[in-house]
Amino acid sequence: MKVAMLAPISWRVPPRHYGPWERVVSLLTEGLVQRGVDVTLFATADSLTKARLVAVCPRPYSEDPALDAKVWECLHISACFERAAEFDLIHNHFDFLPLSYSGLVSTPVVTTIHGFSSERILPVFQKYDGRVHYVAISDADRRPDLHYAATVYHGIPLDEFTLREEPGDYLLFFGRIHPDKGAAEAIQVARLAGRRLLLAGVIQDQGYFDREVAPYLDGERVCYLGSVGPERRDALLGGAYALLHLINFDEPFGLSMIEAMACGTPVIATRRGSVPEVVLDGETGFVVSRAEDALAVLPSVSMLERPHIRNHVAERFSRERMVEGYIKVYEEVLGGQNRGAAHSS
Repeated sequence: MKVAMLAPISWRVPPRHYGPWERVVSLLTEGLVQRGVDVTLFATADSLTKARLVAVCPRPYSEDPALDAKVWECLHISACFERAAEFDLIHNHFDFLPLSYSGLVSTPVVTTIHGFSSERILPVFQKYDGRVHYVAISDADRRPDLHYAATVYHGIPLDEFTLREEPGDYLLFFGRIHPDKGAAEAIQVARLAGRRLLLAGVIQDQGYFDREVAPYLDGERVCYLGSVGPERRDALLGGAYALLHLINFDEPFGLSMIEAMACGTPVIATRRGSVPEVVLDGETGFVVSRAEDALAVLPSVSMLERPHIRNHVAERFSRERMVEGYIKVYEEVLGGQNRGAAHSS
């Protein structure tokens, strides 16, 4: 099986610090290569992979303002589709734009929908529904007006995360600094609880950071660590008393939740989007209706069994399970194509 893996080019594959889509692409690509799948990765030239790398964009455009994102996106996507005949299947992780190329090639296209950034992009998904095989990253993120080949949860390598059986003393916010992700709510909960809060993540909304986060930073009780990369992620997640994921939007999946739980760290999250699919309420954390309700469950966090929390990730959200899920999708898509060809002849 020859697979073209079309990655985003906003960040490197794997990302140096931030880049959840690119991280999933990297984990899936390397997992497929381990399984003997012939993968060609279309990504930035500085990407690291054991697959065959094809790159036209020299580096991530989010790291180099001199690069025009639209220009390099066009060159990057076209580089993949112009070679479509070389592959059995194209796996698109680049959102909606590559869908508009799918009608120009006979190679089947699988598209992982990493969430819907806006209702305005739906017409593209609707137009190519049926031609492109869509994969959801949670059941909550499925649109009722689209057809899906499967739901495949993200998976992570357990060996990158260390189980810490004793809870730490600080609360943690780990995600992009944006109103959607609830940094302000995490600060208020920590202040009311009298607990130290560490915040880590890229600043996606500078105005929000200046208004809702910066005034509370004192270097002691509330600390902003910047964007934390893989080398610090394990210790930071594992050393927390709990991860606060008090979101204000419908979460498509939430990688940070399973990364925290892989360390045995419980998650307190708002009941939005995928959260009830990822967090077992009362077992691996607490699912609350409102951010204010997080305060009431904080004392119960210490009673949760951290090895059980890690086991939950091992059973449902391992990289092996994700890879197996996508191989099954590929086989079904290619099997269906072959059956269709035999029928038409």
